[in-house]
Amino acid sequence: MNYIDLFAGAGGLSEGFMRAGYDAIAHIEMNTDAANTIKTRLCYFYLKSQKKINEYYQYLKGEISRDSLYGKIPTSILDTVINTKMTKDNLPSLFKIIDDRLKEEKVDVIVGGPPCQAYSLAGRNKQKRIQEEQNKGSNIDDERKYLYQIYCEFLKHYKPKMFVFENVPGLITAEGGKHWADIKKLFDEIGYEIKDKPLNSKAFGVPQERKRIIIVGWLKNTNFKFPEFNEIESNWTLRDILNDLPSLQAGEESKSYSDSSIHPYVEKNFRIPEDVLTWHLSRPNNDRDREIYRLAIKEWITNNQQKRLQYANIPEELRTHKNTKDFTDRFKIVPPNIAYSHTILAHIAKDGHYYIHYDLEQARSLTVREAARLQSFPDNYFFEGSRTSAFTQIGNAVPPLMAEAIAIQLKNQLIVHGGETDV
Repeated sequence: MNYIDLFAGAGGLSEGFMRAGYDAIAHIEMNTDAANTIKTRLCYFYLKSQKKINEYYQYLKGEISRDSLYGKIPTSILDTVINTKMTKDNLPSLFKIIDDRLKEEKVDVIVGGPPCQAYSLAGRNKQKRIQEEQNKGSNIDDERKYLYQIYCEFLKHYKPKMFVFENVPGLITAEGGKHWADIKKLFDEIGYEIKDKPLNSKAFGVPQERKRIIIVGWLKNTNFKFPEFNEIESNWTLRDILNDLPSLQAGEESKSYSDSSIHPYVEKNFRIPEDVLTWHLSRPNNDRDREIYRLAIKEWITNNQQKRLQYANIPEELRTHKNTKDFTDRFKIVPPNIAYSHTILAHIAKDGHYYIHYDLEQARSLTVREAARLQSFPDNYFFEGSRTSAFTQIGNAVPPLMAEAIAIQLKNQLIVHGGETDV
């Protein structure tokens, strides 16, 4: 089976499909750091298949450069990553690149999720505020709302048997459902039946509450359908998920694991014996913020109330905003005693107030590696770029465990039904 990944980001969807045994025809991503992250991950899979995984770990240890690592990989593999912004103008050139790679082969699956900020509640509120500031009488037309049209151009050109389209629940309701109606109409016109369902990543074993709309489409008059999933019940807490990562103070980094015991679920999904710890790096936090973090931790744990800290309850001398009515839980801990964190958003790249570590002695925001685990990225997944870029890539990603479950179910259908039709 093969696939094309559009708006690929850091490769969360691709990770799931590669684990399920699919071959990548192309990953298209406009952000250079994210594109390099996918290339580095392709190195991992190739070197693992060649029983040369130690060469990948040499890179993680800083013993060889990225250019040296990439030099060990066939260019045909790295060239599947196309670092460009997709527009209607450059589609012909993109199609030519991919067509030359495919030759006579057909595409089995197209996957991807156009950037979702334009459909998210937070994104729409931001647009509204900008509009009000500029005293405009009509809605700001965010071009990201129409990127689904680019996605559909790929469906029209390659006619994959199935596709996966991931987005935020706000896609369905944005502008009174206008865009959702347009999307459904376009999928129908180009020859696809679709089914959409709201799915929560926690049902797939991801230690995080993350609600998304998953649209699965298939060519009309075929026997495919929306996949069915068995929900994974948790046998862990967030402390179990993060406990083997060393204690840090704000601004510190560690490159070696602690001696803490490893929970079986961590061993199964996140960490193997040969792993090298990377990106266990925390951002600096000033004294005022750390004092607020301690208040938030105490509110949940020390006082045994399991309550969120409300902004109005922060001493006035520690506040930086006068508004105590909106965003009252702007300081939020990741609790140790439950199985699922709240959603990891790309906003974690801006500050860590919404992602406070539960340990009172540390009183800091999450590290990059801790955020990656909550998104179900394994520890040997390396993010290219700066700390800010890594946080953004993680917050925007599809959790790999969720992607893998979807990939497996689609593969099962493709194997069983193949080219069968109802006519």
